[in-house]
Amino acid sequence: MKNLGILLSGRGSNFEAIANHVAAGKIPGARIAVVISNKPDAGGLTTAKKLGLTVLAIPSKGLAREEHDRAVVAALKEHKVDLVCLAGYMRLLSPWFVQQFPRRILNIHPSLLPAFPGLEAQEQAFAYGVKVSGCTVHFVDEELDHGPIIVQKAVTVLDSDDEHTLAARILEQEHIAYSEAIRIVLEGKYQVVGRKLVRAVTAK
Repeated sequence: MKNLGILLSGRGSNFEAIANHVAAGKIPGARIAVVISNKPDAGGLTTAKKLGLTVLAIPSKGLAREEHDRAVVAALKEHKVDLVCLAGYMRLLSPWFVQQFPRRILNIHPSLLPAFPGLEAQEQAFAYGVKVSGCTVHFVDEELDHGPIIVQKAVTVLDSDDEHTLAARILEQEHIAYSEAIRIVLEGKYQVVGRKLVRAVTAK
């Protein structure tokens, strides 16, 4: 059984989707060991408590980034976390944090990276006038929204869209993509060649 650690800062809709997929057996061999937020009032913590999961609030306010990261890493290691999943975690991880879990931290971003990294990605895409947007699940490295890509889902931008309707449709795909990426990583049947994740071909 592999232990997932979820980090979130807000309502945690991606976390909720992961939890539902774990409960339904759609991510075989996985359990959520701990849900951690840097914001004690995060809606995702309330959801996690209702699901009977272990929750921790480790407030980041007033702390240096690495000081806070050390507290979070200590909690993840205490709960024997195998894979860290960022689900709307609104903090940049220090290089030290990333080094504690090499290729074992996942993030989801609401654009087809490398397009539109950073905040307000859906608004950036809409303002730019792209015809296709989507979401990306990737490994976390020391750079923002940069690590090797695991799964991407494309979403067509409709003429009738505004940034809110586009964001809502992207979010639907995020809920599918994240669990798919977790399955791939936990199965371990892949290698990263340069920036490219190559899945092993199974004989039929």
